[in-house]
Amino acid sequence: MAVYTDVSDEALRAFLSAYDIGALTAFRGIAEGVENSNFVLRTTGGTTGGAAGNAKGGVAGSDFILTLYERRVNPEDLPWFLGLMGYLSDHGLSCPRPVAARDGAALRVLAGRPAAITTFLPGVWPRAVTEAHCGPVGAALARLHLAGQGYDAVRPNALGPGSWPGLLDSCRRDGDSVQPGLVAELDAALAEILPAWPAPGALPRGQIHADLFPDNVFFLDGAVSGIIDFYFACTDILAYDVAICLNAWCFDAQGRFDAARSRALIAGYESVRPLGEAERAALPVLAAGAAMRFLLTRLYDWVNTPAGAMVTRKDPLDYLPRLRFHRAASAGALPGAADHGF
Repeated sequence: MAVYTDVSDEALRAFLSAYDIGALTAFRGIAEGVENSNFVLRTTGGTTGGAAGNAKGGVAGSDFILTLYERRVNPEDLPWFLGLMGYLSDHGLSCPRPVAARDGAALRVLAGRPAAITTFLPGVWPRAVTEAHCGPVGAALARLHLAGQGYDAVRPNALGPGSWPGLLDSCRRDGDSVQPGLVAELDAALAEILPAWPAPGALPRGQIHADLFPDNVFFLDGAVSGIIDFYFACTDILAYDVAICLNAWCFDAQGRFDAARSRALIAGYESVRPLGEAERAALPVLAAGAAMRFLLTRLYDWVNTPAGAMVTRKDPLDYLPRLRFHRAASAGALPGAADHGF
């Protein structure tokens, strides 16, 4: 479910009257996603260009995405997100491009929510990930990192390592109801991960996606056709973004690591941006941290979300085999990083 706020025909037409994208011909909600309300718009024309970066003009029957940002998104962050998307699009990355209204504003209000229109990207996300997907994804992530180098605005990672102890504390009372002994296991994992985390300035930093799961990557004819959902993007360690992708793309449905996928993803990334020696050495702890981050945020939602809330909960235990794998690798239970694809 990803339409949390209903939009009336009257309100939508009044909203669209501020744009030069033609008349509305179709409007439907998108049932995927968990954070915001998303709709596909079809209009009779494209846009005419503008300050915030518009789609190409003069295209009949243009499709767009309308997003209403729900309560879990900080409205103060939205200009940064939209600015990053526009910047990356300007610098060659296939990602949604914010569409400006005639007054130059890309961020407006609809149905009491902050709202924006972005360009529509073709393609579909892979329901069954294979090794063939992982090389293109790695290369696309590296292109994102390079394209973002000139975007100087900084957004700290609110879900970085500094947030993890607090997240775990908020789950202490009910965490073991998800699985007996889970809280103690996560305490032990944090005690290993946090002291080993790279010191500030030790690794290259920049703008990262921070949520590049399969449902945020579109493919068309075997190639990546678009990257979407930048609403966890932030300024952080570039190799941490690689580690997030390793967790998201290189484990099967049973939580088993697929070294061939990992090698393909790393090779794809390094075909565009080679990793430094320090980055490669840090990947095991970064991967453990990435697994911890998603396990904790899912656990927080699982035990703290009241019935009927506007959050689609995901099973935190999906990330427990990943965390255990990376802890074993870091502890030397596996021969070394190179043997499992890092």
